[in-house]
Amino acid sequence: MTVYFHEEDIPAGLFAPGADIAVDTETMGLITPRDRLCVVQLSDGGSDEHLVRFAPGSDYAAPNLRALLADPARVKLYHFARFDLAAISHYLKVTAAPVYCTKIASRLVRTYTDRHGLKELVRELLGQDISKQQQSSDWGGPVLSDAQKDYAASDVRFLHAMREELNTRLVREGRMALAQSCFDFLPARAELDLAGWPEVDIFAHV
Repeated sequence: MTVYFHEEDIPAGLFAPGADIAVDTETMGLITPRDRLCVVQLSDGGSDEHLVRFAPGSDYAAPNLRALLADPARVKLYHFARFDLAAISHYLKVTAAPVYCTKIASRLVRTYTDRHGLKELVRELLGQDISKQQQSSDWGGPVLSDAQKDYAASDVRFLHAMREELNTRLVREGRMALAQSCFDFLPARAELDLAGWPEVDIFAHV
């Protein structure tokens, strides 16, 4: 298992055509327009992960990365897609869809718990443990530590395998079509966040 580190973009042709890509982001905080995008993590479900770092003042041109994320032939797998889609849309100016979100899938089939974080899902579904110690670290520094790189890579390392187990449960519970409808709406939900409705349910009566 190897973690590859790239500055500002990925090499052309990094992933096989049509391969679904697990995606995650690291930012300076949780307010997307304020807290810049620092790292994008990628995996095609194989043995390697790729990290793309953006420096302060980056123009986020990244033509190869943007083309990959915008490719309609590739499903992009996320855990909590809503946040990552907003960050990618705001900084990279692309809609990184079609979407699969393991957190949404978990909430639809793991109704016996309120624990839907990545760490809990990886432990239950795959029997592995991941560390979240670097979750709140400084992703904008001039050097990323090995611990930060491994943490970032672990956020995409398991998403393909988790999707398989979650899909089995979605089919079993008759909720696959409902899940897909939720996934399809997520880019619009991210745009609502960016446009000023982050905590408002526009479908609510009041």
